[in-house]
Amino acid sequence: MIETKPDISLSQYAEEIRLGKVVAFPTETVYGLGADAWNADAVARIFELKGRPPDNPLIVHVNSIDMAGTLAADISEDAHRLMERFWPGPLALILPKRPEVLDIVTAGLPTVAIRMPDHPIPLRLIEEAGPIAAPSANTSGRPSPTRAEHVRQDFGSEIPVIEGGSCQYGLESTVLDLSIRPYTILRPGHITQSELEQELRQPVRLISTHSIKLTGMSGDTPRSPGMKYTHYAPDARVRWMRPDELPSPDPTTHGTLYLLHRIRPEDAPLPKTDNLIHYRENYTEMGRDLYDRFRMADLNRYSEIAIEPFSDSDEAVEALLNRIRKAIGD
Repeated sequence: MIETKPDISLSQYAEEIRLGKVVAFPTETVYGLGADAWNADAVARIFELKGRPPDNPLIVHVNSIDMAGTLAADISEDAHRLMERFWPGPLALILPKRPEVLDIVTAGLPTVAIRMPDHPIPLRLIEEAGPIAAPSANTSGRPSPTRAEHVRQDFGSEIPVIEGGSCQYGLESTVLDLSIRPYTILRPGHITQSELEQELRQPVRLISTHSIKLTGMSGDTPRSPGMKYTHYAPDARVRWMRPDELPSPDPTTHGTLYLLHRIRPEDAPLPKTDNLIHYRENYTEMGRDLYDRFRMADLNRYSEIAIEPFSDSDEAVEALLNRIRKAIGD
């Protein structure tokens, strides 16, 4: 269903992209803000709408390995193996780019990030409009949108939004740099380090959540979205819960929203209130929910969001931990 203009078909939205317009659409990760990857003016409009720094490269979305070959100068055996295994899906691969790929898309880097989304709407758009450059459909620094209404919160009626319900994962894709060795995960996501290592049969490095630079960068230009700037942050202050802090129901509109995750014997008597959200170690649900909770905290005028600290030894929480740390500014 099309949220903003119900009488317009996906083919017509694809035509708008071909004509240089920007369209927001759902993927399995978050909603994207898409434009024709071969149209410099259209891509520039993405940066203008988002207020995105020009040194922050975009991911180009394709619908086949063959289409990826129109962007990448070389698709190695390792890259091909990963595409066959994880595409369509939440994995973006950084590869050497062809000369014709626009510098505005790659922030002037000699590489391009490519992924094939696992969602019928963008795949249909790409089929008709060609490769689509698409960051998340939010203003820069804000929580990424996981529902169409989140896009409208940031952009109003400025851009058309294709309704696709809530996103399956709610966190951005894994970004793996295959242009240098050792291969390096620049942004963790649903596809984990161990899954990649198992498929590649070699070690894969995971860049520290706290890092903003990587050997092999051109100056300070990040090789992947989400590496250099504070991201994913609501207006409410995001912080870790203090060790001795006991969350309590707070009916005021300027209090604290608590996000809890551990299972403990004392959980049973916790009251069911709007400001106590307990995931009971369901980290998939917590990740899918995170940005929506961030945005709801602002709408409900909470002054802060306190999150129960994580153990970073569990690979299952790496992407979630990464996004929380970015929101906190760690």
